[in-house]
Amino acid sequence: MLSLVVLISGGGSNLRALLEQTEHADFPARVVAVGADRDAGGLSYAEAHSVPSFTVPFSSYPGREEWGAALLEHIQQWQPDLVVLSGLMRLLPASVVGALSPRMLNTHPAYLPEFPGAHAVRDALASGVAETGASVIVVDEGVDSGPVLAQRRVPILPGDTEASLHSRIKAVERALLADVIRDIAEGTTRLEEHITA
Repeated sequence: MLSLVVLISGGGSNLRALLEQTEHADFPARVVAVGADRDAGGLSYAEAHSVPSFTVPFSSYPGREEWGAALLEHIQQWQPDLVVLSGLMRLLPASVVGALSPRMLNTHPAYLPEFPGAHAVRDALASGVAETGASVIVVDEGVDSGPVLAQRRVPILPGDTEASLHSRIKAVERALLADVIRDIAEGTTRLEEHITA
């Protein structure tokens, strides 16, 4: 059984889906703690599922390195098998990535390397492409540049808005993340093969 620490910044809809997934007896992972970089609305899902949570506010530290050191200390208290970034909207310092990689995953609402960054859905719509996608990656020191573990295409439909497209992408992200976690637990995906130099 894998233990997960999930990190969020916002509403936590993907966190909620993961918490619900882990309640199934045959799912080989459990969320042991949820962390946030601010007073995030998604922390309420941790409380609702009786999962401990912690907040490490970025604004409480003089810089990214100091914040990262405090965040890492909180994470390591739980000794998780995996750390899942689920809408954490802050770039982690290299020291944190180095300490946790390759056992740190992120979902991204695009078919990487297409449309990296914080506005992937908006960028895909603006580009006029017929399809975008969703990806699950190993976190490295770049922006959405780590090794891809799984991805799937999502069509852009006539009349799509950023909200409607993002909603469909999130459903795919959640399924991909659950599949990847299961594959890691069962040994069919070996993260050690995805260590970045």
